[in-house]
Amino acid sequence: MEKICFELEHIEVIYLDKEVLNIERLAVHQFDRIGIVGKNGAGKSTMLRLLSGEIKPAKGRVKSHVESIYFKQIEAPTVIEADPAIIGRLSVPTDSPQLSGGEQTRLKLAGLFTHYHEALLIDEPTTHLDREGIDFLLEQLRYYYGVLIIISHDRDVLDQLVTTIWEVADGKVKVYGGNYSDYAEQKRLERSQQMQEHEQYVKEKSRLEKAAQEKMKKAEKIAQGAGMSRREVNAKPNRMSETKSKGTSQKAMHRVAKAIEQRMEQLQEVEAVQAERPIVFRQVEVLKLHNKFPVMADRLTLQVEGKRLLDEVNFQFPLGMKIAITGANGSGKSTLLHHIASNGKGIILSPKVQIGYFQQLSYQVATDETVFQFVNKRSEYDEGFLRSVLHRMQFDGTDIQKKVKSLSGGEMIRLQLCQLFLGEYNLLLLDEPTNFLDIHAIEALEHFIHAYEGTIIFVSHDQSFILEVADICYKIDRKKMVQVKPTYS
Repeated sequence: MEKICFELEHIEVIYLDKEVLNIERLAVHQFDRIGIVGKNGAGKSTMLRLLSGEIKPAKGRVKSHVESIYFKQIEAPTVIEADPAIIGRLSVPTDSPQLSGGEQTRLKLAGLFTHYHEALLIDEPTTHLDREGIDFLLEQLRYYYGVLIIISHDRDVLDQLVTTIWEVADGKVKVYGGNYSDYAEQKRLERSQQMQEHEQYVKEKSRLEKAAQEKMKKAEKIAQGAGMSRREVNAKPNRMSETKSKGTSQKAMHRVAKAIEQRMEQLQEVEAVQAERPIVFRQVEVLKLHNKFPVMADRLTLQVEGKRLLDEVNFQFPLGMKIAITGANGSGKSTLLHHIASNGKGIILSPKVQIGYFQQLSYQVATDETVFQFVNKRSEYDEGFLRSVLHRMQFDGTDIQKKVKSLSGGEMIRLQLCQLFLGEYNLLLLDEPTNFLDIHAIEALEHFIHAYEGTIIFVSHDQSFILEVADICYKIDRKKMVQVKPTYS
């Protein structure tokens, strides 16, 4: 029997008077491989912080029976003891005073895999990593001998590494067997079953309401039939017993109707599955492009600080296509997008191109506008459509009344993406748009891209995302643009 490595009992975690987690009991066994999923702010990272001992619950206790290491999300490495061989394999520069985001993540991974630990608690390890770095991570973890608990927005990573999913929602943790694809299928079946059960609930409630109404009508008819004058009763004595009989029948009908109403109250209510409003980002006539290739390059050469990234490259990006740009960290992907956005030398743009540009930056806008006012002011769509788009990107209920200047970095990124798709553009440039999004937001972004009539050029290392939305995929390799077919590693 596998030993228990972590135990959580009667856990309550409170933050700013809000209950973040409420767990009756949860156990992690030796060799468990668990992926944690849930919306941003649901408590995924809090779970790892609990297990690592970094925070204590307000109530309950966490027992750890193993030695573990905690890989934190988006935390710059401090002094890290790492195997030089791993550092070399990950191409981490040892003489650079300033490391890029990808290089920082690689250095942290080198430290993580330098020594063996009985349990690995890993929070979003693929952020800023290129395909080569992700492949290294998968190789190390595929054959890791110990407890693995990982948070990742990369569905391919979860599919390859985990055998159990913990879904964190509304403070609770629900356990699903299998990898992410298995979990997604189980959620689809749950949704389908909920729809069927709701239909059955509505039918049964309607049937009982109708039956109760019929019994009440019968009781009323009996009461009307029993209405006689005293003279009629005296003239026909047998009418008295008949009246009493009708009164008894009337009471019986009332009892039956009451019993039916009680059965209705005891029915287990099943909520309806929320139907999403169809989203299509249609372009007004004035924004429609007619050039077959709105973006082209003619012997494009890109150079940054004396380093040549692209050498006399030619390409033609077709109208209406979703084009992925891939390549190693530092190969020039972001630089290429910026060069297109600024209509730099060697780039040929259609004269009517209107560019919306999402950059790898933390957006912060100093405005007193609410979330809804922000998109409404910058879009021609009606209010209902705007609300549907915001809802898809997890701005629910009172979220749309939040002040934009008070939004978190993750919320601002989601709002910026909404605004780009709703804005008056016909070419979108998206630089690593899935970084810092949870899986639900990534799936919403995929829906947006499918529903967009314009042309999109995007940079990404997320293979699941690329496979889902890209019509064409290019890789920057050895200073050239090579068309490739995206595949899982």
